[in-house]
Amino acid sequence: MKAEAAKKDLEEQTGKKIFEIVIGDVSDTYSVRNAVEKIKERIDAVILNAGGMVGKTASQVTSSGMNQLAATNILGNVVLVEELIKRDKLQKAVLFVSAEAVPGVKSLGMKPVAMRTSSVDEFAGVLDGSYFGNKFEVTQAYGYVKYVGTMWTLSMARKYPDLKFVVMSPGNTKGTGAPDSLPPAMRFMLKYIMMPIVFPLLGDMVHSLNVGVKRFVDGVSEDRYKSGVFYASKEGKLSGDVVDQSTFYTDLKNTTFQDNAYEAIHRFIK
Repeated sequence: MKAEAAKKDLEEQTGKKIFEIVIGDVSDTYSVRNAVEKIKERIDAVILNAGGMVGKTASQVTSSGMNQLAATNILGNVVLVEELIKRDKLQKAVLFVSAEAVPGVKSLGMKPVAMRTSSVDEFAGVLDGSYFGNKFEVTQAYGYVKYVGTMWTLSMARKYPDLKFVVMSPGNTKGTGAPDSLPPAMRFMLKYIMMPIVFPLLGDMVHSLNVGVKRFVDGVSEDRYKSGVFYASKEGKLSGDVVDQSTFYTDLKNTTFQDNAYEAIHRFIK
């Protein structure tokens, strides 16, 4: 089991046996709530890294009413954090893992998320898939789903000012296994052409797993990363220094949009 292997690795690296595994299905609210029940001590920080492009089942609707893509990237993460807060088990920080797909990467022809109104209904349409009509294309939908999760996090930063809510993209990170959830042709292109050949030639377009993980650790632990901000690579880049994305993707500053995302997500949480 991957969790057991990760626990063993952490114990070997730190020399400490302090790690605990709690299993939950992030697309199932009952499973997540049950997992929270098993957490006995208060938690300093939560990194919401559950997600991905899911694969062939991305557009399928789950029992929550969200499509599988949205349920995997948002539903369990939201329920986890809100249950921890309700039970007074969260002390300091939450980091939601977003993606460079939200503001887009012009040099790669990756367009930014561009919703018409960012209304509650429109956000809900992203979550149940109706926003995309009959053209559900997972790589496009992924950016929109991450946008909804990003805006929820920014809304939470205002609702809970005593906690730190940060959004961070890991950047274009090698060795994560993320390409395995892509359609076959795209998976081949990314793993065997873009990652090893094209991105290194472009500069500031790819980095190691350690660099991507460090972004998360720094995001929750360093004061220079402020609550209510989405940090990712500089405009047009996928690696290198991180910056506040709202400096060039201004929808992130719109508090009405943030609260609309929050309300839309809660339409699916029973």
